[in-house]
Amino acid sequence: MTKIAFIPNFVLFYNILWTAALPFLRKHPRLAGSFFHRTHAAFLEPADIWIQAASAGEAFLAACLVQRLTPGRPVQVLITTTTDQGMEILTAELKKNNHHPQVSISLAWFPFDMPAVAKTAVKAVNPKVMVLLETELWPALLYFLKQNRTRILVVNGRMSKKSSRGYRLTRSLWSRVYPNHILAISGSDADRYRRVFARATVSTMPNIKFESIVTLPPEKTRTLPAQILPCPLPVSVLASIRHQEEKQALQMLHRILDKFPDQVVAIFPRHMHRIVSWKRLLKRTGHRFYLRSQISAPLSYPGIILWDRFGEMRCAFDHADVVFMGGSLAPLGGQNFMEPLLRGAPVVTGPFWDDFFWVGKEVFDTGLVTRKPDWQTIADAMVHHLIHPGNRHIRRQKALAYVSARTGGADMACQAILAALSDT
Repeated sequence: MTKIAFIPNFVLFYNILWTAALPFLRKHPRLAGSFFHRTHAAFLEPADIWIQAASAGEAFLAACLVQRLTPGRPVQVLITTTTDQGMEILTAELKKNNHHPQVSISLAWFPFDMPAVAKTAVKAVNPKVMVLLETELWPALLYFLKQNRTRILVVNGRMSKKSSRGYRLTRSLWSRVYPNHILAISGSDADRYRRVFARATVSTMPNIKFESIVTLPPEKTRTLPAQILPCPLPVSVLASIRHQEEKQALQMLHRILDKFPDQVVAIFPRHMHRIVSWKRLLKRTGHRFYLRSQISAPLSYPGIILWDRFGEMRCAFDHADVVFMGGSLAPLGGQNFMEPLLRGAPVVTGPFWDDFFWVGKEVFDTGLVTRKPDWQTIADAMVHHLIHPGNRHIRRQKALAYVSARTGGADMACQAILAALSDT
């Protein structure tokens, strides 16, 4: 098979696979409501710039970009997303109407990468510039964008070692459907992109997530009634505890209560369906615990609150004397330890934080976040913070300074987008 024939034959085979998968995708509970829109791309509106924001994290990045975009002429922007949560976030952000007056924005579901659908989508939108956030690399979409002579940008690009190996194995495909410009969030990410996309221009940029952290609105305190927190006793928060680390988290709970019994511990499972499991685990310990939904006054004595209400964790950070961020006791990528830190709470995390390498290991070197290798040392670090609480205001100001020193990614990305637009 010649290189010239490779891509058309791949597209044909890829289309057959998608055709076989469609009946199953139609029945998927997360896709059923938007299935029609994902398969009927002819309804997409024309746009100069098409931004694809896969899910919640990318939706915030897309909102940040369009808020910073300052074109010299009227520009139509289409933002697509893949998940319900992404759609909710973008809908809420766009209602604020805080973008440049020359920018008009439409919102739609991202079409399936079935070649027949992708071809229709590109024809309907006819974008001059395509912006893919992080690592949204869809071969059929890229193929038809190339045919359309659309400038393709990967913004806030990141590529793990694992995914890099997979892309390199299919390098013959990506060598034909490569992005024009990739802005990666680190030198190591940039090197991995270069090994896959030899013909692309690859550069680095500050992570836009730093900007989205700074600009996140303060949590509405009404979502956490004042009669629950603050407690008269110190409050420890075990935040976003994942299923795979529950046993270790329970051991931590025993240790911090043994060493510092006069406290209230708030447990936030990462997923609400784990509440039942936590109730069973806590009953075995003999410790007194309460469901958040069943209390209406602060605990005036030591105890455990098992948080069974969604959406209140950030507010709890405002009253926490120490926070352990879950997802870090097992190789699960970690959770966002910057959220409690920016609310002034001392934060302890475990050894695994792969999904947040973009924050930079300097956050540990400066002492803003404490990283420990196991549950025993994590528990001891939490107790240390309870005994030596420090100044909450100073901690928050240092965290804000750390983040602010790493902003600028959104403006750099917008400059690249507008430069690509002027080249078309």
